Amino acid sequence: MADESKSRYLQYLELVTGPLEEKKRWRQYKARVKGLPDNYRTAVEALERYLMHFGPADGAGAMTMYEDLIELFERSAADGTPIRDIFGNDPVEFVEAFMANYPLGQYRTRERNRFTSAIERAAQNDRKQ
Repeated sequence: MADESKSRYLQYLELVTGPLEEKKRWRQYKARVKGLPDNYRTAVEALERYLMHFGPADGAGAMTMYEDLIELFERSAADGTPIRDIFGNDPVEFVEAFMANYPLGQYRTRERNRFTSAIERAAQNDRKQ
């Protein structure tokens, strides 16, 4: 009975707060970011901010993207790869190419579909006038 109650509690908690496994992965990712040398950490945090606003993924897809990101920077730091060699001359071009490797998240897909449908309805109204 106690296990069953705990299971219901965890189910409710995850319903309210989101999957606990994703939160654990996020904390692990952030700990890895803190372990980077200052200049790499600064670059990852800037990239992270950009991805939060423009990134294609959400949920597990986002965590996969962030885990791939930290692996890239951990390897680059270990190899002594200069930041500019990672990003090239155009950081936006780099991040756009990086994001292209990940599918759109459910929220972004839903909003794109909603936007496309609204424009289609508006265009149909043009034809009726």
